[in-house]
Amino acid sequence: MNITVCIKQVPGTSEVEVDEKTGVLKREGIDSKMNPFDLFAIESALKIKERNHAAINVLSMGPPQTAEIIREAFMMGADNGFLLSDRRFAGADVLATAYTLSQGIRKIGACELIICGKQTTDGDTAQVGPEIAEFLNIPHVTNVKKIIEAGESAITLEVDLPHRIETVRVKYPCLITVEKDIFQPRLPSFKLKLATADKKVTIYSLDDFDDKDENNYGLSGSPTQVRRIFPPASNDTHELWEGGSAALSGRLCECLREMKFTEGVR
Repeated sequence: MNITVCIKQVPGTSEVEVDEKTGVLKREGIDSKMNPFDLFAIESALKIKERNHAAINVLSMGPPQTAEIIREAFMMGADNGFLLSDRRFAGADVLATAYTLSQGIRKIGACELIICGKQTTDGDTAQVGPEIAEFLNIPHVTNVKKIIEAGESAITLEVDLPHRIETVRVKYPCLITVEKDIFQPRLPSFKLKLATADKKVTIYSLDDFDDKDENNYGLSGSPTQVRRIFPPASNDTHELWEGGSAALSGRLCECLREMKFTEGVR
């Protein structure tokens, strides 16, 4: 079995500047880390590998320094790493990102199972995984909380839906997105760090894809555009009230009415 895990490098801090013209995060010069949800995706693949002797490919899109998280995946037990890196991919929204990743998966070659984390901490859309599946024309299952069995031709899953838990069986090839805590992610191994120090990360650019139309990637291929984005204004004003409980409670109620939290309540 061949498994591809899609991972992403995200800012390691909430103090991130935004390009007001493009609406794109300014990632240069800030600490980065692997998207926490992707650690659960990698661990899910590793658990399947232990039972089915699978080969695990990790795939990411980003600038050259994104190779750092691919090497972290090597230290956890991933077998091969692929990076989609090209300035023409920059500024992609979720649709263009999903399309680029789908082209990368086609370039890597056939795989039975694609695993993604539920969402990313810098976007929180939870859309990229399902959109990859749509571009590849394969079935997908989201919100997976348990892998019951990974068989030879299909995988059986427990899915966390808003009002119930369902058990589903889906044939390969397919894509799943996993919830956090599906497994406890293992720590990177120092032994594997030494063993994989020279392991190659394969880098693909737009020129390596079957579809080389630049209009399908990056900002050009993004149907959604951010009109305006800005950090929220901080409000640290405060008042100090003194008095008895009756007076303070009355003043609090009046304040809540003024702020329209209890409009119409008397």
